[in-house]
Amino acid sequence: MPLPEILLGLLWIGVTAYVLFGGADFGGGVWDLLAGGAERGARQRALVEHAIGPVWEANHVWLIFVIVLAWTGVPSVFAAVASTLYIPLTLTALGIIARGSAFAFRKASTLLWQRRLFGAAFAFSSVVTPFFLGTVAGAIASGRVPPGIAEGDLAASWLNPTSLVSGALAVGTAAYLAAVYLTRDAQRAGDAGLAAAFRRRALAAGVVVGGLSAVGLVVLRADAPRLFDRLTTGAALPLLALSVAAGVVSLALLAWTRAFLAVRVTAALAVVGLLWGWGVGQYPRLLPGVTLREAAATDAVLAATLGALAVGAVLLVPSLVWLYATFQRGDGQGEGESGDAGAFPRAENNS
Repeated sequence: MPLPEILLGLLWIGVTAYVLFGGADFGGGVWDLLAGGAERGARQRALVEHAIGPVWEANHVWLIFVIVLAWTGVPSVFAAVASTLYIPLTLTALGIIARGSAFAFRKASTLLWQRRLFGAAFAFSSVVTPFFLGTVAGAIASGRVPPGIAEGDLAASWLNPTSLVSGALAVGTAAYLAAVYLTRDAQRAGDAGLAAAFRRRALAAGVVVGGLSAVGLVVLRADAPRLFDRLTTGAALPLLALSVAAGVVSLALLAWTRAFLAVRVTAALAVVGLLWGWGVGQYPRLLPGVTLREAAATDAVLAATLGALAVGAVLLVPSLVWLYATFQRGDGQGEGESGDAGAFPRAENNS
């Protein structure tokens, strides 16, 4: 396989990992926002903190991975995207910073007003950050990022029907993945009440995401007909069909079984099918009039990049696997309990 295709495949694997892991972290913030008041939402927020606390920083490794591969492997595309879409990208960066800071400060705060302030910042950032990332994806998908430095419209490039639907879909997907993952976490901790609550949220979010996906296709047909044709008649069609099938299976498993571990797999497969369907539909054109081969760096640069990546993967991949596996094992917090309200306690200081 040619080096540009190898690099693009690895880059898309990084995007996929960030959506599945980092996206679920953002979704946890969405449910934090919708959990309710300090007392009513305490157990749900405690579960969110318990689930994402050990790994939320590590998940951003995937974003850094994608950025480095993009500017090294397809520098002209990276420059065009970063310059034309610097507004949503800057807002995304600010959202990531605000979200991480608020999450850390809330955990260290003891007064209720402080926890509420940092909790609101964490939750709000968790919603707007994936939205802006989605608008960036929509701008690229709809062909509104021309080659060159800041050649595209700085507002219309990301404030358009495809981008807005993509932003909403990104938020919905994040919330859906988080609800599915948290359902299993609550079940593993023995809290049947929380498992049931997040199961209902996963069902609702899954239906919303399915509806947004259908709306997205309608919007693409009018706003980005080339991509729509490639998604519905080309090599991307089987991947979209896989996404739809996996999504239906996920909803069925949530509605009629308690196989929450299996739902994690099918829900992730639905998202992967949608994401890779877009990638296949877009390939080989990255920007209007620019193909992968035209945008790729020289073979010498690509070979050096892939070689360095292989060396780094020897250290990074086992570490990430160990991290994720460690915190997905039962840790004794509520393990084997009958689901009483004390499985995820949360002390609130009303001072």
